[in-house]
Amino acid sequence: MSKLLKLGFLGGGKMAQAMANGFISAGLTRGESMTASFHPSDHANIEAFKAFGAKTYVENLPVVSGSEIIFISVKPTVVSSVLEAVRPASAGKLFISIAMGVTLRELENSLESKARVIRVMPNTPALVRAGASVYVRGSAATDDDCKVTQALFQAVGTCEEVSEAMMDPITALSGSGPAYVFVMIEALADGAVRMGLPRDLAYRLASQTVLGSGKLVRETGRHPGQLKDDVTSPAGSTAAGLSHLEQNAFRHAVSGAVESATVRCRQISSK
Repeated sequence: MSKLLKLGFLGGGKMAQAMANGFISAGLTRGESMTASFHPSDHANIEAFKAFGAKTYVENLPVVSGSEIIFISVKPTVVSSVLEAVRPASAGKLFISIAMGVTLRELENSLESKARVIRVMPNTPALVRAGASVYVRGSAATDDDCKVTQALFQAVGTCEEVSEAMMDPITALSGSGPAYVFVMIEALADGAVRMGLPRDLAYRLASQTVLGSGKLVRETGRHPGQLKDDVTSPAGSTAAGLSHLEQNAFRHAVSGAVESATVRCRQISSK
């Protein structure tokens, strides 16, 4: 990317801060080229953005007026009112929304017709630049807009383009998925503690095991079932552990969590 981007954030919570930090680290922008708006009482997040060198405001219009690309990172319940307030300054701008459940149609209807919109679903591992993000292009978004979006979110993990019809199951998988994995890490550690390991060691080994296993799937391109079989010796300890998981419907529980979360996402999106 040939020039530093002028980025604005409507809302500056933890995810916005993670993105800003990643964008700066990747050389896509610098703190002085960023602006962000906050509720006046949001002192901690205001100070966090000031630490980047960004300009901070307690109103939204200056952020939109002074930026090329604006991130919609407020709570989904206030997106409509926030965008209506900045609508007069929105023409010709690229808006990237990370607000869960807010559709492209809702976003575009709240802005000027010449505003371009892209909807993104990141996840919390973006806080450590290991996020899994997807994006959907709006009706006026250009190929260049998509390239910029991809470059920005690749600074905090991976990023792929999808259709909007996929957004609810993706939210249930990669958006909610970290919570499922955290429960698994906790459960692995609990089992190890019952068998005599110190808890801090159990957490370190469990979390690294999950991290390494995911990396093995991604980097080898092999089917997870094949990788599972590589670890499983006949009549061995892994086979005994897997048998216990199967007896307790582990696969069904995990896949059912994704299905239940998808149904809830669809309920939220339809309101």
